[in-house]
Amino acid sequence: MPTRTAAQRREEAARAYDAFIAVCPTRQLVDRISDKWVTLVLCALGDGPKRYSDLSRRIAGVSQKMLTQTLRSLERDGLVVREVTPSVPVRVDYELTPLGTTLMPLIAAIKTWAETHMDEVATSREAYDAVAAR
Repeated sequence: MPTRTAAQRREEAARAYDAFIAVCPTRQLVDRISDKWVTLVLCALGDGPKRYSDLSRRIAGVSQKMLTQTLRSLERDGLVVREVTPSVPVRVDYELTPLGTTLMPLIAAIKTWAETHMDEVATSREAYDAVAAR
């Protein structure tokens, strides 16, 4: 087994979590948090715990299947916690974990940026499409 220099070991460590490498686990995480439903669910939970039905009403267009899958994946990743309160009917609340809370400034900034710059993006799309149509 060849020996490696300290610089080679540092380089290997730096590449260990490189989202540009297809097999890197951080690529999966970037894929997850860049999903539109994930972004919207996290933003909806940003101001406190919500019941499933509250999330469903708040996030227009999300199907029951997609909302359930999204919540499960966020729970698996440790970004959301699901709390079941035994009652009749059973009450289920979803809430950001401390780890999920650390992601909120970034997610909220992306959402705000999109809302702020949508007119400019729409104008650019129209200009591009007009040139492409020629």
